[in-house]
Amino acid sequence: MPLLVYNTLTRRKEEFVPGEPGLVRMYVCGPTVYDSAHMGHARSAVVFDVVYRHLLASGFRVTYVRNFTDVDDKIIRRAAERGEDPKTLAERYIDEFHQDMDALGVLRPSFEPRATEFIGPIIEVVTELLKKGAAYVIDGDVYFRVEAFPDYGKLSGRKLADMEAGARVDVDERKESPFDFALWKSAKPGEPSWESPWGPGRPGWHIECSAMSRQQLGHGFDIHGGGSDLIFPHHENEIAQSEAAFGGSFVRYWIHNGFVNVNSEKMSKSLGNFFTVGEALKQYHPEAIRLFLLSKHYRGPVDFSDSAMNDAAAGLDRMYSCLLRAGEFLPGPLADGSSGYPERFREAMDDDFNTAAALGVLFEAVRQANRLMDEKGEPAEIRGLALDIRAMGGLLGLFSQEPARYFETRKEAAAEKSSADTSVIEALIAERAAARKAKDFKAADAVRAKLKDMGVVIEDGPNGTTWKFAG
Repeated sequence: MPLLVYNTLTRRKEEFVPGEPGLVRMYVCGPTVYDSAHMGHARSAVVFDVVYRHLLASGFRVTYVRNFTDVDDKIIRRAAERGEDPKTLAERYIDEFHQDMDALGVLRPSFEPRATEFIGPIIEVVTELLKKGAAYVIDGDVYFRVEAFPDYGKLSGRKLADMEAGARVDVDERKESPFDFALWKSAKPGEPSWESPWGPGRPGWHIECSAMSRQQLGHGFDIHGGGSDLIFPHHENEIAQSEAAFGGSFVRYWIHNGFVNVNSEKMSKSLGNFFTVGEALKQYHPEAIRLFLLSKHYRGPVDFSDSAMNDAAAGLDRMYSCLLRAGEFLPGPLADGSSGYPERFREAMDDDFNTAAALGVLFEAVRQANRLMDEKGEPAEIRGLALDIRAMGGLLGLFSQEPARYFETRKEAAAEKSSADTSVIEALIAERAAARKAKDFKAADAVRAKLKDMGVVIEDGPNGTTWKFAG
């Protein structure tokens, strides 16, 4: 079957046909590096890593670009709060992002441009917009004239007239319209700036991605991706300024991944349910996190919870256990013919990168392999299944370790965690036992909740309370 992709622009699945046969040019919006990467960043990175892997496995050559926004209001504010140079802060979080993504098995893109490296191309795009009357200058600031682009709103489905009807009065009354957005911001004391025809300043957020993608992939490239929160205004504004400047179609296919929720609520610092990738990696094996992030179709939300992560960890254990058992049958001759699982796996991935369905095929193959081993089945068939399981998991970025080493690292991590926390955990369990004995069940429940937050699962039995680490 052909590769089908859901295109946000057309709101339907389409057969994927790149502009140049055999070559895919893909741009994905990376992080604004003012803080540690969170699970939302991880989902986008892992989703598009699998898109990248599947395109390569399908025989395409892929030029994959994922940027870093390294100059932005948030970076400048955070650096000022900490008394730090914005460039130093941004570089530190770029390094941390790389460490987190490497741990999750995310392949490095072909190019990782930083916005500050593309000031010249950014100025060129802004200049072109001014020439065409799609932008205007006020006191060193340059704004995009939204009304100069009649198709504004075609990605998000928002109509400018509807937005105007409900718009608040914009704080910057200098602008022609409250929806006009900054292409270039004039320099302010203490902020990083670059020389431009309109005076010293720095680029706006949206223009950075238009300039970087055009410089490295050309106009009219194949895939632009990112989180669904970027559809409006960021990607909407990218389309407007790029097509107003250069005409034609900016991007052929738009792909957007869904949110990460936490216990069915949107992840938010204000709700206190905000998880960084680093925090998650301290609790769970990186491939368990990866498996969790791929367990739902990329366009829908995925709910981060103890239960979901424990399920992912248990599923990963089952797969590695199967490969460990099958190891005794390798090497050797293979059975004639195919198990059929790789073909079904490929069909799932060709249907808009449906990793949930692909994982279903993978787990089915694991069950079949275990059944054959339990029943002392044909070794050649077991060998073939084990190789198929490894290959399918590898296409999802799993099985980076040999099975025996995987279980060794799991034991080492549990021992390290146990050594660090045992005394505190035992004290809390004793405190809970005393509260239960005193029939203070509210206090007992509070201790249980605290242990759960520490990643500890407790079980009450006839011989007392036992505990283990989740995941």
